Amino acid sequence: MIHRVLTIGLAFIATLALPPSAEAGQSLDAIRTTAVDWLQQHRNLPGTRMTAEAGALDSRLRLADCTAPLDASLPGNRPLGARVGVTVRCPMPGGWTVRVPVRVKMLTDVLVTSRPLARGDGIGAGDVHAEERDVATLAYGYVADLDQIGGRSLVRPLSAGTVLTPGMLAGRQAVRIGDAVSMEASVDGVTIRAEGVAMGAGDTGARLKVRNASSGKVLDAIVSGPGTVAVLP
Repeated sequence: MIHRVLTIGLAFIATLALPPSAEAGQSLDAIRTTAVDWLQQHRNLPGTRMTAEAGALDSRLRLADCTAPLDASLPGNRPLGARVGVTVRCPMPGGWTVRVPVRVKMLTDVLVTSRPLARGDGIGAGDVHAEERDVATLAYGYVADLDQIGGRSLVRPLSAGTVLTPGMLAGRQAVRIGDAVSMEASVDGVTIRAEGVAMGAGDTGARLKVRNASSGKVLDAIVSGPGTVAVLP
């Protein structure tokens, strides 16, 4: 009897000592790998370098081994952020579903200001430079190329080292602050032209003030085209 009790006790201790990986069931590492692989295959953006790291799953989780390939998805087709929850499921009848937390980085070159810029400034090649940043953390977007901002100006001042975002840029401008403009005015059916300097900025149809280059007089005008304004009566 004593020998039998001892044998049962040793068997019980041996069972407790088995590592989790030795127990039958679905590998949690395989679930985490599925989540990362799916993100890299389906959510990587052209021109970016993605890194994704799945967080730990509860080590007490015990799932039946899935004999079918695992499915993964991002619920609601949500935009990719720095932290996402990827749903991994076993597509078998009575299968299970697990949410995997994943830390994501999307690295690509974005435009960053090289010097302080004022509100209303246009942006040229000398004002910005490219830096690699994690765009998954840029909730307000980013600008990657100067072609995206040609003819546009800033709606607020920026300090050096600021990542440009679309919301920092006004609409495209036919006239910018400080531009030399051709002023046109109609007097009794006759068009009179004079040179002036824009004191405001805007696209066609925008109202702004201009200063007559000869007299110094400030006038109200409407932008009629690139470098041209129509003086209001």
